[in-house]
Amino acid sequence: QVQLVESGGGLEQAGGSLRLSCAASGSFFTINTMGWYRQGPGKQRDLVATITSGANTNYADSVKGRFTISRDNVKNTVSLQMNSLKPEDTAVYYCQAVARRRWNSAPSDYWGQGTQVTVSS
Repeated sequence: QVQLVESGGGLEQAGGSLRLSCAASGSFFTINTMGWYRQGPGKQRDLVATITSGANTNYADSVKGRFTISRDNVKNTVSLQMNSLKPEDTAVYYCQAVARRRWNSAPSDYWGQGTQVTVSS
């Protein structure tokens, strides 16, 4: 099993910055992609950014140029630096990891419990 624990959410004013972090622990063979998703009130959960073990990144258009995802493969952590925050960034942010529990296991999705980010105008 893979456990993901997020930290770093909170309340920030528009134009400000926040940094989210997520640490993976438990029993697994390897973690492939790690990423961040968010779910605003009454909305579906959407991709924010992902990063592969080889540091290839993918961003939602709405956050390009403002958010930066990074990863430490040794510590099994992923971070999201959020700059120039907007009220529409308000959401619960979820850490996600695609991991193999054993060398011959199929990859599975794992999710953190979520952390609230609120941006005031």
